[in-house]
This record gives sequence, C-alpha cells and structure tokens, in this order.
Amino acid sequence: MAPTLSLAASMPVAPELLFDMYLDPDRHAAFTGTPVTIGSEPGSAFRAFEDAITGTILHTQPRRLIVQSWRSVNFAESDIDSTLILSFWPKPEGARIELMHVNVPEADFDGVSEGWGKFYFAPWRAYLEAHSK
Repeated sequence: MAPTLSLAASMPVAPELLFDMYLDPDRHAAFTGTPVTIGSEPGSAFRAFEDAITGTILHTQPRRLIVQSWRSVNFAESDIDSTLILSFWPKPEGARIELMHVNVPEADFDGVSEGWGKFYFAPWRAYLEAHSK
C-alpha cells in the first residue's frame, strides 16, 4: 500500500481566502507562478506546472474542504491516482491548511513531500505577505 503524507501550514489570512485562492485559476497561478487549470465543481480538471501535476476535483465543502484526485508525471503508469484532501481552519493570526495526501507512490513520495513546501506553501506565504502590505 502506498504511503500517506500529512502536512500542515499556517498562513497570515483567513481560511476562506485560502480556499478561494486555491480554486481560482488566476489566483492559484499568481502564487505558484505558473498557469493552472482548476475549478470548484466536482469533475473540474486540475492541471498545474505545465501538466506535471494533473487530477480532478472530486468534492468541495465551500470554504472548508477540497478533495481531488492527483497524480504526478513521476507516478508509474500502473500507479493509481492519489487523493489530496485540503482542509482550511481559522487561527487567531490567520489560517491553518491541513493536507492529507493518500496513496502517494513510494517512488515519488520524497518529491511530493518536498514539493508541497517548495512549490505551494512557501510561495503562497510569500505572495500573501507581499500583497498584504
């Protein structure tokens, strides 16, 4: 069985804003620095980092929870899609994003683990800090 990744990050804005930013293609692209295809409705396609990551939105609970299928170009053809669960929680100084990434293949586990911090959490935080002044 492929392992599960569990991460969390604090951000300096309300959780509702983070939820909206993740699902809006223009705002998602603004903090990742690369074009993104995404939508908020179940069945919406997800494509990021020049199609290095693809998937489908499976479920959203408005402004609280996003569930999507997810796969990297580093997954073997025989690997099943992983499932990404993002939940957004209020904190006194902003929000906490909790991430569960289920069924990440062993061969890409380190890359996916490092990628969340490097390509999502760090640039997202930097974007928010730069645009809140």
